[in-house]
Amino acid sequence: MSLGFPAAIAHLPESRQRALLAVGSFLLPILVWCMISYLPFLWHPKVMVEEPGGVGYFQAGMLIDHADFAEQARQMREQGLALPSGIPANPIYLPAPHLVAKAFYTGFTTPPQGRDGVWLHESLWHSIQIIFWGFVISSLFGVPLGILGGTYTVLGRLQEPFIEFFRYLPAPAFGALAVAVLGIYDGPKIAIIVIGTFFQQVLVIANTTRKLEITLIEAARTLGTRGARLITKVVLPGILPDLYRDQRILLGWAWTYLIVAELIGTSSGITWYITQQARYQHFENVYAAIIIIGIIGFGSDLLLARLGRRLFPWDRTQERK
Repeated sequence: MSLGFPAAIAHLPESRQRALLAVGSFLLPILVWCMISYLPFLWHPKVMVEEPGGVGYFQAGMLIDHADFAEQARQMREQGLALPSGIPANPIYLPAPHLVAKAFYTGFTTPPQGRDGVWLHESLWHSIQIIFWGFVISSLFGVPLGILGGTYTVLGRLQEPFIEFFRYLPAPAFGALAVAVLGIYDGPKIAIIVIGTFFQQVLVIANTTRKLEITLIEAARTLGTRGARLITKVVLPGILPDLYRDQRILLGWAWTYLIVAELIGTSSGITWYITQQARYQHFENVYAAIIIIGIIGFGSDLLLARLGRRLFPWDRTQERK
């Protein structure tokens, strides 16, 4: 059976193979999640109380460890009192898929609870703005420095040792300093995104620039091309497809810093929403918000990949997703 599936897939057209495997990469984890959630014999370490019986502190809907539930049932039996009843259940922090799907919908349609609550779409939009400005600022400085360092050996040797050192410093460590300098609102959050991506960006783009055929640069210099013309007419066109792909990857790194960045200063954005929902133990809303972040990040990467194929049709290394 396991050997038949790859054989069956192999006979399909490449586009169909790619589509089926892409769908399968998501369906398999969801299937495991469903099995854990809906098959009580697989992994249900708790008991959800249906009838408390004679146990004073039991309440309907309460989650109890199996051992504690069995002990209370034994005591009720010895005392001749009504026995409690319950069904196997997972911990509160692992909601079932249908609960997360429902929270995904209600997050956009149900008003927030409490005066300090926020709509899910408002939180998402705020976080997207943080990512956008942080990555734009990082790119405005990181891309030119990376290209210059990769083109000119002297500049590369001058800047990269310090950048190599600095990139190992955790960006969140600068949170208190960022708040002191930039205030408690969005400034320090954007700064953390910048710090987290800028130094990586310089090194990655410098390495990409060095992969350009050296014969192209030497020929251009032989023909008298120097300075800005060398960068704009030879280097930049030569590395543009790879530079675009690097930026896609680095944008994903920016998203990984989002949660930490939004905890600095005043809580805001999707992090504030997740924190509020976790505080009230609405873990289905937490999972829904986390999944939305993944959908936005993955979706934007797919759009950028498709745009890249349109912009650079001659680049055979463009990924076919």
